[in-house]
Amino acid sequence: MINMGPSREKLEELEKRMAKAGIFKRDIEEKFIKSAGRGGQKVNKTSSAVFLKHLPTGITVKCGSDRSRNTNRFLALRRLVDRLESRASGKESRETDKIIKLKKQKKRRHKRSLAKHLQGKNCHSAEEL
Repeated sequence: MINMGPSREKLEELEKRMAKAGIFKRDIEEKFIKSAGRGGQKVNKTSSAVFLKHLPTGITVKCGSDRSRNTNRFLALRRLVDRLESRASGKESRETDKIIKLKKQKKRRHKRSLAKHLQGKNCHSAEEL
């Protein structure tokens, strides 16, 4: 099956979000660059990664997660819209929320493992006395 990019419904939904937020395509500078990572010879030869810059705000987004230029363009545009919406509303973006959640989880894990380690040290020192 050939990947032809996002469906028409997803594109229309994104365009509605852009219109609602007041984001115009003429304000977005788009470049295609070579991506890195998985994809083999295809990503090494073609410029399938997308670099978007919103000119009024200076916010930039790069996406090269897929081999398809159309899919990368859609994903990058969606990330840009997310960032602009979160900036306008003052709320954290979904990506930032995920990062914060992961950091909290790691901190909890660290505290538990540290407590377990100290407990083992206390038991060991009590045996020596």
